[in-house]
Amino acid sequence: MRRILVVDDDRNILDLVGIHVSRAGYQVLKAEDGFRALEILESVLPDLAIVDVMMPGLNGFELTARIRDDYDIPVLLLTAKGELEDKEQGFQAGSDDYLVKPFEPKELLFRIAAILRRYDKPADSILQVGSITINLKSFEVTAGKSTLLMPLKEFELLTLLASKPNQVFQRAAIMEKIWGYDYEGDEQTLNTHIKRIRERLAKIADDVEIATVRGVGYKLEVHS
Repeated sequence: MRRILVVDDDRNILDLVGIHVSRAGYQVLKAEDGFRALEILESVLPDLAIVDVMMPGLNGFELTARIRDDYDIPVLLLTAKGELEDKEQGFQAGSDDYLVKPFEPKELLFRIAAILRRYDKPADSILQVGSITINLKSFEVTAGKSTLLMPLKEFELLTLLASKPNQVFQRAAIMEKIWGYDYEGDEQTLNTHIKRIRERLAKIADDVEIATVRGVGYKLEVHS
């Protein structure tokens, strides 16, 4: 059974989310603040954390950043705010998705399922594309004696493209897969990540590159 950590200082919201998540077949762990959440994480590693943004002491953005630094689990942020800058701050902290209160329980469960699908890794946890090897457990990209440790979103983006070499991924599909289907940020974010990945790959492998398909999206090409 998959475990989900719910963190919210509002006891009513905490119980409400817990009830619906539990009914959907998940094991629920509850924390009324960020510090208690960190205590739970030291002993139990959940499959996903649902984190309220507006909490005293350690707010949701700060807790998300701590989780991203120390644990390999996705984070869904809950907040009463829907402004674009708040979403940007959440994604910059490392969240995987963002849900604005009040929300429908069905939408919450849909997002949970979608995040867990995105986070599922192949059984062997290894992707081999040309001369590069992508290890989905250690988050390392290697080629020969060279090793890259990439920021999470760059790693996820490279892994997505490498999962189907030479196949074109549409920009909208990439944004949905990596940043969530309702991400409202500028597409320049994707351009910037692609540019950085290209620069990293160029340093360790000359047979693998990301090609732009104008008006459509990107693909990972392997040259012999």
